[in-house]
Amino acid sequence: MNPIVKVENLDRVFDVSKPWLNRVIERQPKQFLKAVSDVSFEIERNSVYALVGESGSGKSTIGKIVVGLLGKSGGSVEINGVDLETETDRAKVDAVRADIQMIFQDPFASLNPRWRVRDIIAEPVAALGGNTDGLAERLLEQVGLSAADASKYPHEFSGGQRQRICIARALASEPKMIVCDEPTSALDVSVQSQVLNLMSDLREEFGLTYLFISHDLTVVHHMADKIGVLYLGRLVEEAPRDVLFASPKHPYTQMLFDAAPRMDGFGREVEPPKGEIPDAINPPSGCAFHPRCPLATDLCKQKQPQMRKHGDTRVACHMVE
Repeated sequence: MNPIVKVENLDRVFDVSKPWLNRVIERQPKQFLKAVSDVSFEIERNSVYALVGESGSGKSTIGKIVVGLLGKSGGSVEINGVDLETETDRAKVDAVRADIQMIFQDPFASLNPRWRVRDIIAEPVAALGGNTDGLAERLLEQVGLSAADASKYPHEFSGGQRQRICIARALASEPKMIVCDEPTSALDVSVQSQVLNLMSDLREEFGLTYLFISHDLTVVHHMADKIGVLYLGRLVEEAPRDVLFASPKHPYTQMLFDAAPRMDGFGREVEPPKGEIPDAINPPSGCAFHPRCPLATDLCKQKQPQMRKHGDTRVACHMVE
């Protein structure tokens, strides 16, 4: 089966230099932050691929590149075989853009406070010149709200209701894929479960594909079919969900699992994670995780490990054996 998304050797570099005059006066060079480095993965149709990692690991950057909100510095991103940046046929690009939508982390910030909910939900279809009669009312009922809510403004809803509105907007153009950038992190736990169950039901009903971005391993275990673990912009491990949770191979993945809360963990003594994610402007040499890794050797400090197969898992670690 051809994947709906194919990412190969993806790079993204940001220029974070001070203004030119400041650099001249202070005699400082330009500074560049490598947010994503040599990331490759594929997303099968009608599946959920999750990206997990600490804050600053590049998860949201990858999601925005996939959906077309950010350009890439290197590599390729193909959606249904089309690269949105290099494709010259505008009809193909427009067709692909209509097939992919995004649900953002903050439901209130992603909704226009001056627009009624009816206009917010219908916007993706109106932009393509489609028929929007009754569309918002129908979608609101599909996501568990009332059709009468279409005439209200975003400030009249709770956080969970706003996220349902964002989901309805994402469904408006009948997409094949939705990029979900931590869609429940701003919500209460009880509301999180409602939104996640809604997303699972919609996936079954419409045959959707999700790129699911999260730092919550409990949420990922509930939603994902395959998981990619990011550290400082690099993919360090990738495996099917059950394989990864049963036997994480990379020391960073093991650290994430040890730090996660567990229902049977009352009274357990776990050593807290060592160190913090390094500065992406001046990353460590070799494997970026070696300053925090209990298994690090001189090889880890000198040479960047490459992704390689280890059973059903792809892992980038010199010490995986």
